[in-house]
Amino acid sequence: MNQDSNAAEQNEQNYWIKRWGSPYFGMNEKGHVYVSPYKNGQKGDLFELVESLVQRGIEAPILIRFDDIIKDRIQVIQSAFQSAIHEFNYQNSYRIAYPIKVNPQCHVVELIEQAGQEGQLGLEVGSKPELLAVMTFSNNLESLLLCNGYKDAEYIELALIARKLGRRSIIIIEQPYELQVVLDVAKRLNVEAEIGFRMKLSNKGAGRWKTSGGDQAKFGLNTHEIVLCLDQLEKANKSSWLKLLHFHIGSQITTIDAVKKALSEACRMYTELSRLCPSLCFLDAGGGLGVDYDGTRTTADSSMNYSVEEYARDVVSAIGSACDKAQIKHPIIITESGRALVAHHALLITEVIDVAPTVDVVDSLEQPPTNHDILISLYDLYKKVSSPTCQEALHDAFELKEAILENFVFGHLTLHERAYAEKAYRHLVAKISLLSKELSHIPEDIEKLNEQLFDTYFCNFSVFQSLPDSWAIEQLFPVMPIHRLNEIPKRRAILADMSCDSDGKIDRFVGKRESRPELPLHSFHNSPYYLGVFLTGAYQEILGGLHNLFGDANAVHVELDGNGQWVIKHVVEGDTIEEVLTYVQYSPQQLLKQMRMIIEKGLQAGRITPAESAKLQKKFKESLESYTYLTV
Repeated sequence: MNQDSNAAEQNEQNYWIKRWGSPYFGMNEKGHVYVSPYKNGQKGDLFELVESLVQRGIEAPILIRFDDIIKDRIQVIQSAFQSAIHEFNYQNSYRIAYPIKVNPQCHVVELIEQAGQEGQLGLEVGSKPELLAVMTFSNNLESLLLCNGYKDAEYIELALIARKLGRRSIIIIEQPYELQVVLDVAKRLNVEAEIGFRMKLSNKGAGRWKTSGGDQAKFGLNTHEIVLCLDQLEKANKSSWLKLLHFHIGSQITTIDAVKKALSEACRMYTELSRLCPSLCFLDAGGGLGVDYDGTRTTADSSMNYSVEEYARDVVSAIGSACDKAQIKHPIIITESGRALVAHHALLITEVIDVAPTVDVVDSLEQPPTNHDILISLYDLYKKVSSPTCQEALHDAFELKEAILENFVFGHLTLHERAYAEKAYRHLVAKISLLSKELSHIPEDIEKLNEQLFDTYFCNFSVFQSLPDSWAIEQLFPVMPIHRLNEIPKRRAILADMSCDSDGKIDRFVGKRESRPELPLHSFHNSPYYLGVFLTGAYQEILGGLHNLFGDANAVHVELDGNGQWVIKHVVEGDTIEEVLTYVQYSPQQLLKQMRMIIEKGLQAGRITPAESAKLQKKFKESLESYTYLTV
């Protein structure tokens, strides 16, 4: 086995790309990550794509969106349901509804709607802004426009106007008061509405968002409220408006058992409602289809213990069996699998700009600069420590560390003595960590020590802007270098972003079974070293914040042509400094005016020359117009 194959095998264990990346991402013979948007299709070199983008002046951080992966995800989900429909002899059809809150970027929503035309893919909105954003989409007027969320009269009026314009909008009643508003506005507009009920399930989901279901859920009608709404429709002679029953048990459902329990309850409600309202024809199972971010196929929050195919079979078979038992017509099945549709299609590219290395083991320490007892003790301890004595040596080192600070505070250690002592201490704990690997059992305190001996790789991005879920809810995203994979990485690191915040870091990474606290990385030699953060297409962009006024990253939409060459479809330039300043009520023009006044005072005082004043004004203006991130 040659060095390259050794490295490839080692790096598969380091990053587990075959688990979480299949079938879209892998490693090629050049030691680069490849992207394969379609199963058994062309493979494009990700590192070469990034180099090409940088040559075009598109600087890191760069969000890359692979449009073909979205098309494939639609096909994967639809095919899974079509196969299940055939397998269980289901007597109706299936449709995806994309909830645009998951990624409302215009190019993304337009692409999804266009790619899903054949399967009558619908859109789901949860607010007036979302409704207005897609109201004029008209590629397929028979596709559903599902209107969720809290609603006022204006929201409901807009949804009914969409019907007048030819869109098939369905207003989903989530709070009892909404139904009367729909009745009143529809009468005023002289339009017949179509509505759905969102039921509040007693069953909960599984994973981080399991509280979306259950009796205390934020949205939905309980059984008593559903009955009241039915009576209200009947009194208004509008029972025929009811077309859809909707339920939702949360995003990123980690176990299929939760899906099965929810389906059992929802199917029973559907069959009861269908007897009372024969107009009912859609059963919307909501979102929740998970994404296996770490590839472990477990019930961990960042994983899922089932496949898309299993999910589709369970949904189809449960609904079909319940309807057969009740002897009612099979409904059209809808799912709102937004995360599973778009998570895979986007990744963030960031560039390492600096490294704060941990102190390594040395053959021997430098002689102490003085004969201070603490310095001599550290020097002797470093020479004498061995594998059998490493735990005792660690306890002695901890005691010496406290003595270093105490002696310095009380004036018994000079600045140079303290500097030597701290450096010697770091070398000592590094040696203890290394020696402990020879033990059959590593003591707990040394294991905790090992979790601190990592390099910090500083990367040009903002966790708060580009990966908010990593910070806010400890969402696990796969991270790995996109090149140099024909080399075995020798460093262990965590990642730090450019924000002035101690939380601006990534210190949980994909592991064999559980997350791990460090990432194997290559030595950094000031040449470009790019890392990819994968599966970031769901929620991250829209949830991103402007902490430290770092704005949106540059974004590009790309596709592969028939020859395996990258085609740039769209470039969405990242925020400039003046753009993010306007978000927080600064006026760039006012700032320029104030700068000119300050420069004029400097001229009058003789602090700067006229030539320098011109350069200062130009530089200030150019900076306002520049990218918010660092120029590497």
